[in-house]
Amino acid sequence: MSKKKKSGVGKFLAGAAVGAGLGILFAPKKGSETREDIKVLIDDMIAKVKSIDVDEVKEEFEVKLYNIKDELEDLDKEKVLKIAKKKAKQIQDATEELVDYAIEKGTPMLEKTANSIREAAVKTTKEVLARLEGEEK
Repeated sequence: MSKKKKSGVGKFLAGAAVGAGLGILFAPKKGSETREDIKVLIDDMIAKVKSIDVDEVKEEFEVKLYNIKDELEDLDKEKVLKIAKKKAKQIQDATEELVDYAIEKGTPMLEKTANSIREAAVKTTKEVLARLEGEEK
């Protein structure tokens, strides 16, 4: 097959993938549903690419599609980690306010309990963030 035909097949498939992807991105769905739809489309495209006889085009599409799929998975992890860090900070701030309030009201028993809650919250948020950061790598 000539290079011109190879290029035409590649451009056609790329155009089809871009068109399908744009259709999904502009559909009124939740982000998680949209990402899942894109992953399904990518899997479908991978299956179609595997049936192409032109080895060079097939290999290039497979590499690009797997890279896109990996990037989508990383994107999810990055978003989760960013949100988790923000929530961890909010939890820590809220528990600090609780301790400060207990101190302000001069109740040693409440202060001790508030400190225990703060320590447990800090420990838990650190564990969650460490786990998420470990999964990111």
